[in-house]
Amino acid sequence: MRSRAPGKSTSAVEVCNISAHGFWLHVKGKEYFLPYDEYPWFRDAKVGDILNVQLLHSSHLCWPALDVDLDVESLSSPGEYPLVYR
Repeated sequence: MRSRAPGKSTSAVEVCNISAHGFWLHVKGKEYFLPYDEYPWFRDAKVGDILNVQLLHSSHLCWPALDVDLDVESLSSPGEYPLVYR
């Protein structure tokens, strides 16, 4: 018996994995790692709250339960966004 190849993703944004150091986010065909050292508001969040992410207007990431908003561009070009929450 042979397995079929996975189908096309139906989600524009998805949390792929959560670890003790951060989490991986798949957005429109690209994967990003968000380490808790750089994104500390996710460190103590519930898993369900991290998984509840929305992509609005094709470039705006929103975690409603955490009141966190990020632009996709800030993930792909972090050097252009030097302000880091401390």
